[in-house]
Amino acid sequence: MIHIVEATIEDLPNITSIARKTWPIAYGEILSEAQLEYMLNSFYSEEALKTNIASGHEFILAKEDDFVLGFASFENNYQKTAKTKIHKIYMLPESQGKGIGKLLVENIKKRAINKGSKSLLLNVNRFNKAIGFYHKMGFKIVQEIDIEIGLGYLMEDYVMEKEI
Repeated sequence: MIHIVEATIEDLPNITSIARKTWPIAYGEILSEAQLEYMLNSFYSEEALKTNIASGHEFILAKEDDFVLGFASFENNYQKTAKTKIHKIYMLPESQGKGIGKLLVENIKKRAINKGSKSLLLNVNRFNKAIGFYHKMGFKIVQEIDIEIGLGYLMEDYVMEKEI
């Protein structure tokens, strides 16, 4: 049975490991190998994850027994609004398509409602196949943005939102 639990500092290596297994599959056809490695190092180093936590990001894990299948991070009251932003959501490749992403989003939704949020917000690469998943979950594209992340790299994202 799959259950959702809050992550701790001790879980950061698992989060990094899942990102390193997932990103080449999710983004391998979208990003260069150099950009992929740059982004993984920038966003999933232990220091980067600790900085996320210190700035208000909460991490949750999807586990089956003691095995971590995926994770998500989110921030309530994003930019002092009644919105919760999902910053990260990834499942191991062999765990995808089994409803785990939906469980993570539903868990975030419950937590968001408890904190007074009126909607969920996320960014997704404009070429990521996950857009279909987000549409099925009720998210709608509300904006198209380009974010410079250093070394001349750009994140080409849609901002998607779902009222809750």
